Amino acid sequence: MSNGKSILVDTSLCTACRGCQVACKQWNNLPGTKTKQVGTYQNPQDFSSDTWKVVRFADGKKEDGKPYWYFFTDMCRHCIQPPCKLSIEMTVKDAVIQDEATGAVVYNDKTKKVSFADVLCPYNIPRQNPKTKVLAKCTMCFDRIKNGMIPACVKSCPTGAMVFGERKEILGMAEKRVA
Repeated sequence: MSNGKSILVDTSLCTACRGCQVACKQWNNLPGTKTKQVGTYQNPQDFSSDTWKVVRFADGKKEDGKPYWYFFTDMCRHCIQPPCKLSIEMTVKDAVIQDEATGAVVYNDKTKKVSFADVLCPYNIPRQNPKTKVLAKCTMCFDRIKNGMIPACVKSCPTGAMVFGERKEILGMAEKRVA
């Protein structure tokens, strides 16, 4: 498999508008999630089987005493060697597909046979639907990509904080950005 595609998130450009969250829900026909305001800008607080993208928020004070806000759009990283796929397939074969062209890691209905406690992810991304027991997470909109479109979250970003492309090119952009 090639290294596939990747999404670069430039946190210095993210304004936490949550357009990416809305676009993800709309494209994937995910229902709205009932949330609770807990005194932070971040809402919803975490992933669920119906929320595959979360804009994380942190604030604090710099050394000079000035406040800062930090936003990060969080989602599945679509690992080249995904621990979730390896751990799931120890129990159920063919429950996870890693798309050859994109590298997207996609779950199917066979994941309902997996004990959620056995799913390994260093980023704690996958969630289990409480009713169907099927695992859910970002699909990198591989269906859009196959039809010549970019992921819905990237398309919706008004500031260009998210960039989609070939993994090698995205890594090059990231290296230049942090240099």
